[in-house]
Amino acid sequence: MTHQTALGTWTESERTKHIDELINSPCIWDLVVVGGGITGAGIFHEASARGLKVLLVEQKDFAWGTSSRSSKMVHGGLRYLGKGQIGLAKDSVQERQKLLTELKGLVNPLPFMMGHYKGKFPGPWVFDKLLAIYDWLAGRKQRKFIDNALTEFWVPGLTQSHLLGATQFGDAVTDDSRLVMRVLHEARECGGIAINYLKALKPVTSPDTNVVSGLMLEDDVSGRVFQVSARAVVNASGAWTDELRQCLGKGAVIRPLRGSHLIVPFHRLPVSFSVSFFHPKDKRPVFVFPWEGTSVIGTTDLDHRESLGGEATIEQVELDYLLEAANAQFSSANLGLDDIISSWSGVRPVVVEETAEAASENVGTDAESTATKPSDETREHAIWDDQGLISIAGGKLTTYRLLALEVLRKAQPYLADRLSLNSLETATRFKAVELTSSKVSPMQLERLIGRFGLSAGDILASGALRHVATTDTFLAELQWSCRHETIIHLDDLLLRRARLGLLLPEGGLALAELFKRLCQRHLNWDEQRWSAEWSRYQDIIQTHYALPIEAKNETVTEAVSA
Repeated sequence: MTHQTALGTWTESERTKHIDELINSPCIWDLVVVGGGITGAGIFHEASARGLKVLLVEQKDFAWGTSSRSSKMVHGGLRYLGKGQIGLAKDSVQERQKLLTELKGLVNPLPFMMGHYKGKFPGPWVFDKLLAIYDWLAGRKQRKFIDNALTEFWVPGLTQSHLLGATQFGDAVTDDSRLVMRVLHEARECGGIAINYLKALKPVTSPDTNVVSGLMLEDDVSGRVFQVSARAVVNASGAWTDELRQCLGKGAVIRPLRGSHLIVPFHRLPVSFSVSFFHPKDKRPVFVFPWEGTSVIGTTDLDHRESLGGEATIEQVELDYLLEAANAQFSSANLGLDDIISSWSGVRPVVVEETAEAASENVGTDAESTATKPSDETREHAIWDDQGLISIAGGKLTTYRLLALEVLRKAQPYLADRLSLNSLETATRFKAVELTSSKVSPMQLERLIGRFGLSAGDILASGALRHVATTDTFLAELQWSCRHETIIHLDDLLLRRARLGLLLPEGGLALAELFKRLCQRHLNWDEQRWSAEWSRYQDIIQTHYALPIEAKNETVTEAVSA
């Protein structure tokens, strides 16, 4: 085996050291980025790669918000194409293809399948013409019509009544949280510093110019409050965008919309494609797709009225909606509550001219209201320059690098002697990794390289190459993350660095002793720290990643009756 060596440790103790330096040895940063999701990570990477002195701060954990709870899709922009937005669709398709090339094993091809039913939209002819443009933008033909007589072979269990056939086309899927971590690692290798659990309280303005010159920060671990100075500040905090802007007297422009998903065992819904279809209730597009050895059902779209300070949680109406969708499209599946391994919910930061009241308390879009329905809101991004606070919200995961360049162009006047506009024409490529190994299969090797870049070799060299339960995750990955990815809480490790909390029943309850030994050895947690973290983690799983309370009560009642 040969491998390249990556950057050194990125631990809780190093995090403390960085915060001490921020307090005791203040400096002026070229750029401070607020937000550790994919947008903030992308800006952090592009700026660091161009030699800027960059600090990224995240109020919770990296990818804690939308960027660990998305639909995992790296879309080429078919929705844009359907609305005639050719330029946006072209950018999305080209970025999708670049990510597929540069991040094999992390961004993977995912064929989609759309069934066509007699008298229902979309018809196969119209859909084929739309996909012809899609394939042209991608530079390759991926669409294929499948006769109805063969659909049972391609998609077992697909409802056959009035089925004319199905169209297959291509897009991609990722582990969104691992994508964020890969981008952050690449930025750190360029000299950037990223710190989680460090909240931006408010912008600091210069008394002479009234231009933003820094931030007040609060360390969630120690409670320390302090100020950092910067030539430019970028607000990439997603659903929390309004908070910093309102400190400068700006109005609210974010409408938080929640999208929820269900995970079921693959054998209960065995799909090799992302099967796209329209919900029988409100005709919204929904899908079922394979992910990490399971099948995912998604997604909903409704106003999120809960506090943004806590984790988003699926509601009973969403659970019913998703099960109804899956059972309608796969009529023989008969999915029920007992089939659900876990759920996740994310909040989309949709930009509006002014925050609208919810169109409906329901998941669908059939209620009468003068407000724009959630599913009708545009998903386009917006960028503002408020006295030197550059804010961005909206946009797609797929085009995060293009968004990063756009933000840096907006910030360039504040960095003119350090950053030229000419340098912002092309996005930074991911570093190529040359690695061979006889210890794992080629597919497993590609997966490790995609997720961990240069550090994949270190993971392979550790020797702990046994899978955790039935997942594709190696124990060595968890060990490496403990030592190199700033684990502050157990959910950082099990819900975001790895996805075991989503993939295993009850968040991996049966593996509690394994996780305990892992954290005590590699994070130096004593018995008291472990006990507190395990209790915290179990509460998060049961409250935010399991069934809603009503469904849990229903399940208990059924079990007692039986």
